Amino acid sequence: MFLNMAKVIHVHLFSRPRGMVKDFYFSSIAAVYTILTAEDVGATLNYLQHAGLSGNGTVATKKAIIKQATLHSKSIK
Repeated sequence: MFLNMAKVIHVHLFSRPRGMVKDFYFSSIAAVYTILTAEDVGATLNYLQHAGLSGNGTVATKKAIIKQATLHSKSIK
């Protein structure tokens, strides 16, 4: 069995209007800012790049929780 591993960035926003998405998943920190703004997240791209997300870290701001985790998937053969 072969496993592929990739990082995933999970952003959980605390306040969104009812019915709006609160959880987002991205392949990189930079990808977060293609959908959300620094104001939405409560942190800039530069801040998150240096905040210790690597190694499955977590950063909490007043507006969101941002986590990096490992995504495991099985190779298709």
